[in-house]
Amino acid sequence: MKKPSKGLATRAIHGEPEPKPAGTPVVAPIYQSTTFANPVGTAEGVLYTRYGNTPNQLAIAQRLAALEGAEGALFLGSGMGATAMAHLAVLHPGDHLLSSNWIYGGTRRLFDEEFHRLGIDVSYVTPSDPRNWRRQLKKNTRAVFVEIVTNPLMRVVDIDYLATFCRELGISLLVDSTFATPVNCRPLEHGADIIIHSATKYLNGHSDVIAGAVVGDQPVVDEVRRLMMLWGPAIDPHQAWLVERGLKTLTVRMERHNANGLAFAQWAADHPAVDEVWYPGLKQHPDHEVAAQLLDGFGGMVALSLKGGPEAVQTVLKHLELVTHAPSLGGPESLVSVPRFTSHTGLSDAELDAQGITDSLMRVSLGIEDEQDIIADFEAALAKSKP
Repeated sequence: MKKPSKGLATRAIHGEPEPKPAGTPVVAPIYQSTTFANPVGTAEGVLYTRYGNTPNQLAIAQRLAALEGAEGALFLGSGMGATAMAHLAVLHPGDHLLSSNWIYGGTRRLFDEEFHRLGIDVSYVTPSDPRNWRRQLKKNTRAVFVEIVTNPLMRVVDIDYLATFCRELGISLLVDSTFATPVNCRPLEHGADIIIHSATKYLNGHSDVIAGAVVGDQPVVDEVRRLMMLWGPAIDPHQAWLVERGLKTLTVRMERHNANGLAFAQWAADHPAVDEVWYPGLKQHPDHEVAAQLLDGFGGMVALSLKGGPEAVQTVLKHLELVTHAPSLGGPESLVSVPRFTSHTGLSDAELDAQGITDSLMRVSLGIEDEQDIIADFEAALAKSKP
């Protein structure tokens, strides 16, 4: 892990700052080219967009590595691409992966459908009891995967314990830090080996890019790059330029997301129409103590269930005016979705029940609007849902 020389906000804007000669543009240009002039007589220094080594791609990789305190980083064309390539960098046919049971539905399908086809065995652990990890351990276990803040119930997994566990066994710890971002947590500081981001969310932060990222030691990043070159999920220059724009405001946006998330969760917890609220910043959240130790902020994601059940949820969704009913998260605008029909669609009823995902559950991504306007919008919509 590299020791950063500058503060987090400075790194978000500049990476590791260097003097700029006169005439250098303050905002980097888009190098909208797939290929660049080659050196003669060598394969070294060949730049090609599919290789992830062109100027816009390298700029955001260096920026994210600086934010996470890592040796290297690599951006890919989606969060799922990043998840797949990161795991394939450390797993081979015949290996066993221990995964948290509290994960994004798309990741679960990747493990169940594609990893099974590739000969990689996956077992699922409910992380609420640390002893569960040892119970599922096999002789061929090679890696552990968790979301540090989980989708959609905002559970927080104790990666300090897992890092010790993995180090003892000589296996890799992969952490999806999409909901936390490097502003709220830097998993390498806690002993993780590989960080995965869906950069579509907070890292870009404007709801207009699909991208993913893998962060870690340089040999791991190099292996992910090798796989990316073969499988093809590179990010294009314009996407990369947009991500760089988003990274510059990451710290100030996360401050507002954190503040709005906490304010909304506190309001929802006291509302008579709300049955339950999941937000790690609330003392009643089952992982509040772990979250307070691991996180520098509790995030902008809140899950809540309504006492009126699915009918009340549908009524609220129809009457929201400011908040948009749409999947995804992490943009400046507030969004709300029903995980049963979006992030976790395709899972069986038993799998949904095991994760506590019901038709009454809503996941809210708090944007950076004025908190009183977001709350007023929900207040008015909830009033319509009363019998």
